Amino acid sequence: MSDGGAADRRRLCIVATVPFAINVFMRAHIGMLKVDYDVTVVTSGSSRDLGGILSGRVSFIPLRIERKISPWRDVLTLIRLWHVFRREKFDSVHSIMPKSGLLSMLAARLAGVPLRFHTFTGQVWANKKGPRRSLLKCLDKVLVMNATRVIADSHSQRLFLINNHVAKPSEIVVLAEGSVAGVDLTRFAYRAEIRSQIRAQHSIPSGAIVFVFLGRLNRDKGLMNLARAFKAAAGRNTSIHLLIVGPDEDRLEVEFAELAQVVTGRVHRVGFTESPESYLSASDVICLPSYREGFGAVIIEAAAVGLPAIASRIYGITDAVEDGVTGILHQPTSDREIADAMVCLASNEKLRRQMGDAARARVTATWSEARVTKALADFYRDMFATVGATAR
Repeated sequence: MSDGGAADRRRLCIVATVPFAINVFMRAHIGMLKVDYDVTVVTSGSSRDLGGILSGRVSFIPLRIERKISPWRDVLTLIRLWHVFRREKFDSVHSIMPKSGLLSMLAARLAGVPLRFHTFTGQVWANKKGPRRSLLKCLDKVLVMNATRVIADSHSQRLFLINNHVAKPSEIVVLAEGSVAGVDLTRFAYRAEIRSQIRAQHSIPSGAIVFVFLGRLNRDKGLMNLARAFKAAAGRNTSIHLLIVGPDEDRLEVEFAELAQVVTGRVHRVGFTESPESYLSASDVICLPSYREGFGAVIIEAAAVGLPAIASRIYGITDAVEDGVTGILHQPTSDREIADAMVCLASNEKLRRQMGDAARARVTATWSEARVTKALADFYRDMFATVGATAR
């Protein structure tokens, strides 16, 4: 895929609102892309937030991008991005996350960047109503209008965007079979010794059935439905435990503290972790009762460890879970269906193992990190070949 000597290397810019998105979604991609391109990362924070990404042909430009709508600051950020893109003369700009996507695609087009890509990982307006939904949907349309091509991280998300007239079929693609970065199958693998260690740390009996939520604590993730469902299921099965792992973004700690008091000793809380794979090894079933998802990466990470899923029947998740085969899908917000699925899997070890084995086999064949990163590298190669000399 090499384009020649160092002087001929094309220059790529990857933009995200926060370093977390770069670390989680783009680290493996950057590792492959830097072999043939010079890569610049633009995000908030400092170089320390990007760990070992910044090495060799990867550089960093710090630029604060607000996650929430802030008209005055957003205009200033748009101008700053335009200055950066004009000065650096990138051959392509690739954004991830909604706000950085909108501002980057606008600024890159105004700056004359030849190739402009954005990866959609879900729509914040998907479960909203009224004027706010219309506004946010309109902003996504503006993003698409200013991009050369947009990427959806699942086939069902692509169809959702087409059906909602945000993108035309020719404007939006899915790489490989979806997901942003796939799964590192070496990292996300079952570890019996880690399972024992984590359970001992949290006083979870070795024979307990552990349901885990792993991700940002956000009301749109359906966590209150999960809490109520677990309370109901715990009354029907005394062997089940709930493990909640991730940073609290919506001040939900009080609710989980109250649940822990009701279901004494069976609700376990862990904040941000750099080793999510450890908590997956300690668990038996992954839960994602979300109201909106672009794909549900945590589901395939859990699948790689051998966990079946209980998750919402919504676009994005329906790509990651094969209902009745690798997990159980439920209607969004349905406490009863979640509780029933918990009791079903807790009481049937054979079914849990069958679904977990099927989930691991599916993720190994379909969503390995190597396959997905190669798909993005091939996408870049093809796009540069299409524009030819005009992309220089």
